[in-house]
Amino acid sequence: MSRRRWTLRRRLVVGTSLLVAVAFIVMSLATIIALRSFALDRLDQQVREGLSFAVNRDGFPGRDRGDRAPEMDATGPAMRIGSLQVLIGSDGTVQRSGYTGADGTVVPLSEDQIALLRSSVPADRTPTTVDFGGSIGAIRAAAADDDGVTVYAGSSEADVTATTSALIIILVAVSAATLLVAVLGLSLFVRRSLRPLDRVAEVAQRVSTLSLSAGTVDIPDRVADSDTDPATEVGRVGSSLNDLLGHVQSSLSAREHSEEQLRRFIADASHELRTPLSSIRGYAQLSLGEDAPMTPTQARSFDRIESEARRMASLVDDLLLLARLDAGQPLRRDEVELTLLAVDAVSDAQAADATHEWRLDVTDDLISVTGDENRLRQVVANLLRNAQTHTPAGTTVTLSLALEGAEAVLRVADTGPGIDPGVSERLFDRFARGDDSRNRDAGSTGLGLSIAEAITAAHGGSISVESVPGRTVFEVRLPG
Repeated sequence: MSRRRWTLRRRLVVGTSLLVAVAFIVMSLATIIALRSFALDRLDQQVREGLSFAVNRDGFPGRDRGDRAPEMDATGPAMRIGSLQVLIGSDGTVQRSGYTGADGTVVPLSEDQIALLRSSVPADRTPTTVDFGGSIGAIRAAAADDDGVTVYAGSSEADVTATTSALIIILVAVSAATLLVAVLGLSLFVRRSLRPLDRVAEVAQRVSTLSLSAGTVDIPDRVADSDTDPATEVGRVGSSLNDLLGHVQSSLSAREHSEEQLRRFIADASHELRTPLSSIRGYAQLSLGEDAPMTPTQARSFDRIESEARRMASLVDDLLLLARLDAGQPLRRDEVELTLLAVDAVSDAQAADATHEWRLDVTDDLISVTGDENRLRQVVANLLRNAQTHTPAGTTVTLSLALEGAEAVLRVADTGPGIDPGVSERLFDRFARGDDSRNRDAGSTGLGLSIAEAITAAHGGSISVESVPGRTVFEVRLPG
């Protein structure tokens, strides 16, 4: 697992455990070094004492300054186990050499071992480590001159090594056990300490799953009072989250109230405008239908009055429909035969405009969905009208229908000039205007795509568009 994905709990436990482990390692190394240094100092003291005893004329019975016997007197003190003594005369001959093994047997040194001893140990009473290997191993030895005779004395470092090794084993075992207990205890402690933060995170996660984009929004979740103590870091986070949720709740309520007022105003205004607009159209038609003489200007004026009244009435109807959809007005839930709907829509488009080439492509015999048939017919009609309005004569417009999994997919494709990329992102906004190649004519309200999107969303579907020069495709997906 990537370290970036580690939780705070894991970071705390692992980080603290590493610090404890480093502390144990440093402490153990310091203890081992100190103990070994102390043991070597004691061994060096023993080596110096042994050297002084060997140099003393009474150190080797039967040997004095006038008579240095080649063999040790049997009545002299026995050499300690692990000790080494070597006497080399002024002429370089070895007068005496021996190492006392673990069984008490004195083993003479070989010529190579004596040569190694002479080359490694200076005759200034300074203890030096010499590794003979084999059964002797490492020896701490010192040397001194006594009337031309070089005396070497030493002791084995086996005891020091054994003590150090035993200490290492003890420290490793104790440190490992202590570290394991510390990690377990630390895990429990960190888990318990971070429980308030987990509860705060759970509240934030639940709130993040709420749909806050539209409609009435309620945020009931709040951090408990026990997790909002300002004296703690987690408490400050919990308190700040509660304040933030309160501000968000207030803002969403204000937004919902404003949207409700706007929807009510649009609905009321649209409803109230329908009657006077119908009257205007009626009087215009009545005036045009009379045989009374009328100047060309008057005839043109009445014709424009009727045309604009018809356009305004269509705009009012569209606004009223959008207001009702925004208010969540329920739609009818009937079985709708999309195949028959598509056939009717293409036939109507062909009858209304013969300058375009209209095609129908249905891959399945019968495709049906659950929804409001009149509203779905309006979606298809708006998309076909959009293609007719914003493409030149001779453009091929294809309405295709197919099943893809559990969804019914309806596509309206045209071979027109395409949509300006700067407009595509706001194409479904209300009263959005495209570039000159796709401008609306005077009869369009500019709400067709907005209505298509709202109706599709009310059916639980989605609508999208892809456009390049020479091909524009509007795609509607509806649940089956």
